[in-house]
Amino acid sequence: MKKTLICLAAAALMLGSCAPDRSQVLKVYNWSDYIDESVIPEFEEWYEAQTGEKVTVIYQTFDINETMLSKIEKGHEDYDAVSPSDYIIERMMHEGLLLPIDRDFGETPNYIDSTWSPYVRSCFDKVAVDGKTANDYAVGNMWGTTGILYNAKFVADEDALTWDIIKNPKYKGHILVKDSARDVYSQIILRIKEEDIAAGRVSADELMNYTSDEDIAAVEAYLAECRDLVAGWEADFGKDQIAQETAWLGLTWSGDAMWAIQESEGVDLRYALPREGFTVWFDGWVIPKYAKNVKAARYWINFMCRPDIAARNMEVSGYVTTNGSPEVLESVVDDSFDPIDLTYFFGAGYDSVRVNPILYPDKADIDRAVMEHDWGENTAKLIEMWSRVKGDNANITTYVIIAVALVAGIAAVVMTNANKKRRHASRRKRR
Repeated sequence: MKKTLICLAAAALMLGSCAPDRSQVLKVYNWSDYIDESVIPEFEEWYEAQTGEKVTVIYQTFDINETMLSKIEKGHEDYDAVSPSDYIIERMMHEGLLLPIDRDFGETPNYIDSTWSPYVRSCFDKVAVDGKTANDYAVGNMWGTTGILYNAKFVADEDALTWDIIKNPKYKGHILVKDSARDVYSQIILRIKEEDIAAGRVSADELMNYTSDEDIAAVEAYLAECRDLVAGWEADFGKDQIAQETAWLGLTWSGDAMWAIQESEGVDLRYALPREGFTVWFDGWVIPKYAKNVKAARYWINFMCRPDIAARNMEVSGYVTTNGSPEVLESVVDDSFDPIDLTYFFGAGYDSVRVNPILYPDKADIDRAVMEHDWGENTAKLIEMWSRVKGDNANITTYVIIAVALVAGIAAVVMTNANKKRRHASRRKRR
């Protein structure tokens, strides 16, 4: 309700004038549940204290990247600060839809460059267009991994260490796979080319650009072997089903895995990152080409990088911030976990830190991680392949699971709404 009131109040402010002063209005477009809403009025106060200027934030949310992109790409919507995913950032760079982010804030501290994780920075450097990288146009917001969530009562730990688990006949009828062409394709191409990677004939990073007809056919053939085993291709209900033991395992995102583990009681759920390699995903702040208040957008992004604000957003949303500051790390340290090496993310000296490895994988695991890229002109062919794969698997089990998920989802909303901010960690429909 609070979010609705914020949007309505801001809209009323704009409608109250025939020619609103956009220098006093900041339009923000972000993922659902990605923010502690109390930071919005705090930003307005902070912005005035830093610049001597007033600003009112219009805060809106989206659940699908392509919905957001269409509004900017086709509708020329004048959002000032937006948080798309990695491959959309790359696409927007190719299409000239982004403005570079100036980090000069005068006497105001530059939280962007002082807190940004070196790992995220290195990943953004891999996205390059016309001599510029994603670091010139984007600042990290949230991140996570893609792996296997499984119930240890039914699934062997060793089986969960390979993507082949989704075509393992031992688990027939109890397997769920994300309804996400991009995420599934990226993992399977790593599995198919495992020997080539080991022999040095191709790198895992290079594979993220392998979208030839031959490669697409190879992935489709692999997924065809899963058809009779997979119970359903799911966008958001999988975590509920695994938590309730309706399903035993799923190819999923780390955020969904965290949610399921937190919600399940007396169920031994675990999350594994397969040995063949896996992908990491990022959402970052950008300033679109049609922005009207670039100054306020820059300050908004800077404010979101302030350690205390980043930690609060992470705590309330359940997602993992790309902020690599000691203050953020301190907020997630938990002595119940074994120490792991997080030097890649937080820098030297953080080689034995006790945190949940689902939030921050150990360096030994992250060394197998790669970042996905935009499919460009081959996007349509890959989506067509994905439609063929799913179309042959719309079996009765799928529909039963969906029906059960809908009923369970309604009950879950009623029972968990009060604790939503603390426990919410769904990745939403990113692809």
